[in-house]
Amino acid sequence: MKVFILNRKKLMVLVGSFITAVLSCLVGINNGVFMAKERKLPIYCVDKKEKVVSISFDAAWGNEQTQTLINILADKGVKATFFLVGFWAEKYPESVKAIYEAGHDVGNHSDTHPHLPKLEKEKVTAQIDDCNKKIEAAGAPRPILFRPPYGDYNNCVVECTNELGMHCIQWDVDSLDWKDPTPDDMVKRIKTKIKPGSIILMHNGAKNTPEALPKIIDMIKAEGYQIVPISEIIFKENYSINSQGKQIPNQ
Repeated sequence: MKVFILNRKKLMVLVGSFITAVLSCLVGINNGVFMAKERKLPIYCVDKKEKVVSISFDAAWGNEQTQTLINILADKGVKATFFLVGFWAEKYPESVKAIYEAGHDVGNHSDTHPHLPKLEKEKVTAQIDDCNKKIEAAGAPRPILFRPPYGDYNNCVVECTNELGMHCIQWDVDSLDWKDPTPDDMVKRIKTKIKPGSIILMHNGAKNTPEALPKIIDMIKAEGYQIVPISEIIFKENYSINSQGKQIPNQ
């Protein structure tokens, strides 16, 4: 049996080494100097002077309301963005095609809707790429927009999205339709939160969304806003993203 005796000096060296190892994982070390790792952010909203916003729908489960939402948007003359999960696109290819043919953005919402930060980089890339393939197989173009499931991301998720030539998209206005508020409550909530460049989150399967959507669109227009797809509200190049997730054009 071996007995290790630590004196104060050895103990301090071991403690120092442990702290260095932990900090190197958190912030990184460059030539012995601690360097804070840059936090990469998706686009939550866009720096716009004109009054313009985007409405987006996440589609992961259920399809009973999709065509109703497409019809409402057509009746109101509005184009939106639909983020589709791969298994949803594979199950409902006719709806994928209907969304695209109606002139809406078709975005990517991962292949199986996992918590992406828990996955290795290769699996994150596969989640995005496999969903793209299923959307293309259903008759829509390869997406350029990606929304992480649950809004859950880390640097790896944003980097994988960018490496695939896509834009990682969040939102700054949550309708909370997934909590089944009344249509009027949704209208009031969105009215108090929208600003030029806002991206609004809704869902294709929430209980009261079809009843709320016409009222939301009418309210947004009455406030003087134009509604466009996310592909038209974001900047495609020469931009930065500030600490609040606002996309800002470079001067």
